[in-house]
Amino acid sequence: MFAQMGLAQITEGDRVAAIAEQRAANPELRAVAAELRGQWRTEGETLRGWLDDWARPHAADPSAGAHAGHGALHSLREEDFTGLDALDGADLDRGAVALLLGNLHNAMETMRMEAASGSYPEAVDLAKRMTESRQRQIQRLLAMAAG
Repeated sequence: MFAQMGLAQITEGDRVAAIAEQRAANPELRAVAAELRGQWRTEGETLRGWLDDWARPHAADPSAGAHAGHGALHSLREEDFTGLDALDGADLDRGAVALLLGNLHNAMETMRMEAASGSYPEAVDLAKRMTESRQRQIQRLLAMAAG
């Protein structure tokens, strides 16, 4: 479940970060977006590899019952992406920061659950490392949101 949900969160976050990396007015936001995208590429490859090794689908089961033990599968809507793409300048920066923070919040929940109660040691280790790097990135994004 961690690998499947992680891939969904990476895919969504990468769509936002791609827009921010290319078009954000704030160079710090472009830097955070680029950093996230690089980490997500590596992490996504690892997660896909595990799922392939286990002969499991890459996508999480979208039914509500599949997520009863940990809450709904949170995701961005297509309108979030099209709305962000229509913005420019400081408005785009604010929108990208807000969407990235929401995406990272959901990802942190998934990573913390895995780190606390996962059964595959390599996944637990990855979740812990992801949590540490995301905390720093969230702090940088929060500083941008406050400024």
